[in-house]
Amino acid sequence: MLDVNGIRKIHKERFGHEPAVFIAPGRVNLIGEHTDYADGFVMPAAIDFATVAAISPSNDANGTILSRNFGQTIERKMQDIGTQGSHHWSDYPFGVVSILQQEGINVPGFHLTLEGNVPLGAGLSSSASIEVATMLAMLHLARTTLPLPKIALLCQRAENDYVGAPCGIMDQFVSCCGAADSALLLDCRSLDFRLAPIPKHLSLVICNTMVKHSHAGGEYGIRRAEVEEGTAILHSHRPEIRFLRDATMEDLDRWGHEMPANVLKRCRHIVTENVRTVAAADALEAGDLKTLGRLMAEAHASYRDDFEASCPEADIMVQLALPLEGCIGARLTGGGFGGCTVNLVESIYAEQFASRIAEGYEKETSIRPEIYMSRASAGAHKVEHSGTN
Repeated sequence: MLDVNGIRKIHKERFGHEPAVFIAPGRVNLIGEHTDYADGFVMPAAIDFATVAAISPSNDANGTILSRNFGQTIERKMQDIGTQGSHHWSDYPFGVVSILQQEGINVPGFHLTLEGNVPLGAGLSSSASIEVATMLAMLHLARTTLPLPKIALLCQRAENDYVGAPCGIMDQFVSCCGAADSALLLDCRSLDFRLAPIPKHLSLVICNTMVKHSHAGGEYGIRRAEVEEGTAILHSHRPEIRFLRDATMEDLDRWGHEMPANVLKRCRHIVTENVRTVAAADALEAGDLKTLGRLMAEAHASYRDDFEASCPEADIMVQLALPLEGCIGARLTGGGFGGCTVNLVESIYAEQFASRIAEGYEKETSIRPEIYMSRASAGAHKVEHSGTN
C-alpha cells in the first residue's frame, strides 16, 4: 500500500510547502491486445497499484521532480523541457509538461514528488500511471481542468511524441476512467466505453514472469509496423479500411495472400481479437464465466501463435494456471514479450492459487515469480488527507 500521508510529509520536508496530492492507477488488460492502435476494442481494469504525485509551486521558473522510486531529483528550467526526451525516467513527467506547453497551458515552476508501486516492466502500465498522476497535478497547478478522455489523449501524446513509445490509448484511458469492481470495454475509435461489472466473488491474480520488456522500440515497434503494412494492403482494395478495426476475416481470406506470412498472422490476431473482446464484455455482463474463460484462452493462443508476442515463460505460467481450482481464465496481458499473466480466480481459492502457481513456475523455470493480488480499482483522482491508499 502507498502511504499517501507519508509522501505528503516527505514533500513538505523537502520543498517547504504543503502539496496537493493525486493518484493514478496502473492497469491489467483482461482481453484485447494490440487492438487499441488499430482503432479496435480493449477491456482493461484499473488495479490497486498506482502512482502518487505530490505537487506545490516553486519560487522560480524551474521544474523539479523527486522520484522516491529512483532516489533521484531532476531539475530543469521550464523553457528547456523541449519536445523530445532523453531516455531517462524523467521523460514521463516532463513529457506531460511539454505536451501541456504545446497546448498553450501555462504550467508554472513546480516541485513534484512521485512514488509508485506499479511494478516496472511488468506490462501493468507504470508509465501511464506516472503520466496521468503528473497530468492531474500539473493541471491543478495551472488552475485548469480538462475532461478525463482529453487528459488520456494528452498523456498518450506525451508517451508517443516525447518518450518515443508507440502506445495506443488504452493504458492512459483506463487510468483516467477506470471504476471499482469493473472492467472497462473501450472503443478506441470513438472513446465510447461501458463498464462491465466483475463479480465480487472473483479476484484478479496477476503473475509476473519476471521477464522484462520495453515498449520504446524493439519487438513492439516491429509488430506495429507489420500491422500497418497489412492494413495498407487491405486499404488498397477497400479504401474504407483505414485501420484493422474496419477489416473482417473475409477481407483477410480474400487478400491475405498478398501479405508476407508474418503480416497476415499479425492482422488475423487483431481482427479476431476485436471480436473476442466485445464477446468477452458481453459474457462478463451476463455472468457467463465459462464463455469468458474460453475467450481468454483463445486470446492467449492467438497472442502466442499469430501475434507471436508471448514467451516460453508466459506460456508455462498460463498452462500451470488453467487446471488449478478456482481459475476462470488466464492469459498473457500487456504489450507482450514478457511481463505478467492475468488470472480471474474465485476469491476463496486465490491464496491457494497464488501459492501453487508460484511453486509450479519456479520448478519449471528456476525463476521465482512475483504474484500480485488485486481488485479492479477507481480511476485517477485527487487524494484528500488520509493514511494509505
